[in-house]
Amino acid sequence: MTAQQDFVDADFVVVGAGSAGCAVAARLSEDPATRVVLLEAGGEDKSRWIHIPLGFGKTFADPSVNWCYQTEPDPGAADRRVFWPRGKVLGGSSSINGMVYIRGQAEDFDHWRQLGNPGWSFEDVLPYFKRGQDQTRGADAFHATGGPLCVSDVPDRHPLCEAFIESAMRLGIPRNDDFNGATQEGVGYHQTTTRNGRRCSTAVGYLRPAMTRPNLRVVTGALAEKILFDGMRATGVAFRQADERRTARAAREVILCGGAVNSPQLLMLSGIGPQQELAGFGIPVVHHLAGVGRSLQDHYSAPIKLRCREPITVNDVMLSNIKKLQVGLQYMMFRTGPLALATAPAALFVKTRPEVASPDIKCSLSPFSADRPQDGLHRFSGFTLIAYQLRPESRGEIKLKSPDPTDPPAVYPNYLTSAVDQQTLVEGLKLCRRIIAHEPLARFVEAEFLPGPTVTSDDELLDFARRSGGTVFHPTSTCKMGIDPMAVVDPELRVYGIEGLRVADASIMPTVVSGNTNAASIMIGERCADLARAGTVQAKAA
Repeated sequence: MTAQQDFVDADFVVVGAGSAGCAVAARLSEDPATRVVLLEAGGEDKSRWIHIPLGFGKTFADPSVNWCYQTEPDPGAADRRVFWPRGKVLGGSSSINGMVYIRGQAEDFDHWRQLGNPGWSFEDVLPYFKRGQDQTRGADAFHATGGPLCVSDVPDRHPLCEAFIESAMRLGIPRNDDFNGATQEGVGYHQTTTRNGRRCSTAVGYLRPAMTRPNLRVVTGALAEKILFDGMRATGVAFRQADERRTARAAREVILCGGAVNSPQLLMLSGIGPQQELAGFGIPVVHHLAGVGRSLQDHYSAPIKLRCREPITVNDVMLSNIKKLQVGLQYMMFRTGPLALATAPAALFVKTRPEVASPDIKCSLSPFSADRPQDGLHRFSGFTLIAYQLRPESRGEIKLKSPDPTDPPAVYPNYLTSAVDQQTLVEGLKLCRRIIAHEPLARFVEAEFLPGPTVTSDDELLDFARRSGGTVFHPTSTCKMGIDPMAVVDPELRVYGIEGLRVADASIMPTVVSGNTNAASIMIGERCADLARAGTVQAKAA
């Protein structure tokens, strides 16, 4: 490996071209006088499976575009290692996720504000959600058009989804045609980050148009190894590309957008984090911050898997060469059909207990089934309902395994350590069963494959959830924003104790949002770009 050398000078060095990083880099580079370098450890988003919506099944465990992390054996998950896919490609996880667009409840962001984060209430962040959005339904009080990220309706109304929605409504759950509107509660179809039947990742929506600008340089295959400092000021990033070590210098700021796993890892590798842990790896401590890697939150789900009476599931398509040819032609000609499906087209949000103020559980339906997505679909007609708690109380942490940047960190999610988490998930599974037993969905159910009719008590359902559940791929809060002793960044996303360094991704969420984290991460990227520009203006004025 060659010696470290200067690579490029810029005003801003952004680390990570994921959901937030693409938004940050694209917005900052709108000013032609601002030089931006965007470092991405993965490669370009050239795989066709990235852009075909149902292709997420192909990228789910593909190490060429996916970090393929695993947790440490977790007692809350029956001492299993839980698979954690994370995007390692332009677009990050927005290039391999299920494309569901859910912002979260207004109450989530109002709670962020109540925790001491001015500028982060729902009223404050809604303009950033809207600025990023190109809503195919048109503009209204909650949506906008003309933004980089296309948000569209599910193109097809699958009969299983229609039956799921109707059964839930007959049980008294109201219809909701916009989970991102005035209220989240109810049952209906998701909207998705797709445009004309193709995935609209942040690489597609934000980065590709911006890459034509001469002041934006995107460097792929660039593994960030450490942040560089002059005293207590971040001045750049040392990274590895192929077999060379290089440096990107930042005249104004370094902005970390690596996500809830990689951002705390890079901070710790750079000497920012819990002092005792860093010293144990021989990493020189630049600044002691106890909260780096702590406060980890994630949505943990449990499935109910069903055999379908009729051959209408995605499983049936994949079992038939003729059907695969038919749906391939349908997709090529019309951009519709099973290949245009998001992971879960329909869902509901409800309250499991009368004392909670807003929905605390989500149940969603996928018209396919598998033991594990990376193992392929079941060889029978099958579909799946999953339930997960929206506001988990359990907290985990991410730690270094070694000072080597190529070693993945140790992930300790501590799933289901809270009694409230356990109770809510069990209630969610029981709700799924009530819907499955109700017409018209009941007529499609041949049998419950998992957990099966012998699993009936709350204790049995909880044990099943521990043994068969898993992540919904929404890790957050490992560099959380706040004013308490475990906060890592302030309300302007500046790392405490360090100048010229911000974090902008899901890791800064004080609490995980009640939905999918992709939309909120993009909003964070939009807001960070404004904060960074404002910080530059203030510095010049001073």
